[in-house]
Amino acid sequence: MVGGRGIHRAVRLSPRETQRAFRCEGCAVIPYLVNLATLIAIFGILASSMNVLLGYGGIFSVAHATFMGLGAYAAAQIALLITPDLLLACLAAVIVTSVFSVCLALPSLRVRNEYFIVASLGLQMVAVAVFTDAHAITGGMGGLVGIPQAELFGIPVGGGFAFLIVCLAILVLNLLIVFVLMRGSFGRSLMAMRDNESAAQALGKNIPMLKTFATLLGCSMAGIAGALFAFYLQFVNVESFTIQQSILIVAMVVIGGIGTFSGPLVGAVLLLLLPSALSFIPGLPAEDIGAVQQLIYGLLMVLLMMFRPSGIAGRH
Repeated sequence: MVGGRGIHRAVRLSPRETQRAFRCEGCAVIPYLVNLATLIAIFGILASSMNVLLGYGGIFSVAHATFMGLGAYAAAQIALLITPDLLLACLAAVIVTSVFSVCLALPSLRVRNEYFIVASLGLQMVAVAVFTDAHAITGGMGGLVGIPQAELFGIPVGGGFAFLIVCLAILVLNLLIVFVLMRGSFGRSLMAMRDNESAAQALGKNIPMLKTFATLLGCSMAGIAGALFAFYLQFVNVESFTIQQSILIVAMVVIGGIGTFSGPLVGAVLLLLLPSALSFIPGLPAEDIGAVQQLIYGLLMVLLMMFRPSGIAGRH
């Protein structure tokens, strides 16, 4: 199932519980909507970071969940061993993902197109194996539990509206950074590399630097999203960082609009609301929602590639 159990458990909770919540005259609707909005903010950061690689840089990676996981485990260890300070945890996530981003940057310098996709797939498979077996750091299949609620300058911000506001603020900050960078000389050079790498190199563009910085930026943003994800669920394990999660993030960018500013957000909103919407279809068993969801994802991607390859928010 695309997305891993962690995200699906958080988004859908229980379909029947969701239906009951909406019947409860608003008593449980607001917390449910806050839950959805928080996850949309976190995955909006992830999709935007993937858009830096895929949309602006033309670097098609299927290992983005790896860097989300690295950020999540780094933040969880900081919270469990030192302090639940959110800024410190996000800083640790950025440092760890920046260091390991070289594992993605190096293949991108040597191979292109389908060869790089295969290389990133290998990185994703290695990461899952490491996450599963490194019990001392990741907790293995059992994961890390009991992550304390986040604090910001000593003030608890771990639940409800407070954490939603923090996530939205970080989302806006990330989008602002992407907006400024992509409209500057770096962004224009990056898009020139995406459109024709050989021509960009012939014009004097520093391709290795562009790929390395784009990878560093995209992976660091994914690490921050992973840190927020860990604090929000207060539990992380390897099931949230598999190839299915990477495909979900790519699907958000492709369906929303590759290389557009608003496209990743549109994709994140659409794909995270879909499981909840399906739970309201009369007669659809809860155990079949995952299969129907996969069918809709596939159809959406095929139809978009046929009739609107630039995505919902794309120009053509």
